[in-house]
Parts: sequence; structure tokens; C-alpha cells
Amino acid sequence: MQPPMDPEEADFSGGMGGPGAEDFANGAATLAAAMVREAQALAATAAALRQAAAISPGDPNGGPLSDIRRQRVALAAAGEAAMKAALLLDAAEITGGGGNPAGLADRIAAAARRGGTLPGVLAAPIRAAALARGTDDGAARIAAATIAQTLAELLGRAR
Repeated sequence: MQPPMDPEEADFSGGMGGPGAEDFANGAATLAAAMVREAQALAATAAALRQAAAISPGDPNGGPLSDIRRQRVALAAAGEAAMKAALLLDAAEITGGGGNPAGLADRIAAAARRGGTLPGVLAAPIRAAALARGTDDGAARIAAATIAQTLAELLGRAR
């Protein structure tokens, strides 16, 4: 027979728990908001690259990217950034409601495939979004990092 526990010790007898259901809901919302911010940064990058690739009318030299090879590289990078931004917005919409991270990853991967992109390209931006401090709620940040880690791992393996 075990001796009776002090009430304060009883609170910790099962070990420290992780984030609860509400923390995961808040974490999913925080992660989704951070993904939107990452998408905004990518969209701004895409716009800046497109602007840099544009040839100014009346410029006899054709501007800094008058060489077609440089222009093609800039436009390809702009297209990739724009596609990632669009996919991150989809991922944010999917993630924001919460749910099982494996199921969320499947839906995000399907959206990436519909866009003609490998799902793994979203792993890094999702991890970056998890590092953005969108809240002072420590449990929600832990939950967001956990969700992001799971999503990044699953998307990185998806084909």
C-alpha cells in the first residue's frame, strides 16, 4: 500500500503534460497566421523579381536584366515564389481549423500536387512559420511547433 500523496505532489505525479486540445487549436491558428505572413513575404519577393525582370521602355540598354538568360532565371524564381505563396495560403486555410496533422499533411500534399509541385517544397516555409512568434502563449507555440514538425516531416516524404 502506498502512503497518501500530498495534494501538491499529486498534481505532478503523472508527469508534466504537454499542450492540451485548446492549446493545439490555438497552435494551429497561430501556425496558419504565420503561414499567411510567410506567403506575403514570398508574394512580395515574386513581385520584386518580376519588376526587376521587366524591361523599361525607351531604355536602349534594356535595363539590368536585358540578357535573356538573366531574365529567364529571374522570372522562373518569381514563378516559384508565387507558387509557394499560393500553396502556403492553401496550407494555412487547411491548417487553421486544426485536426490530425497527418490528415492535414495529406490535404496539403494533394493541394501541392494539383499545383504541379512536390509537397516537400512547403516543408521549409512551414518550419519557418512555426518559428515566427505569433503569440505569447507558450503552450500554443509548442503546439504550433509540434504541428509544423509533423507537417514538414510528412510533406518532405510525400511524392
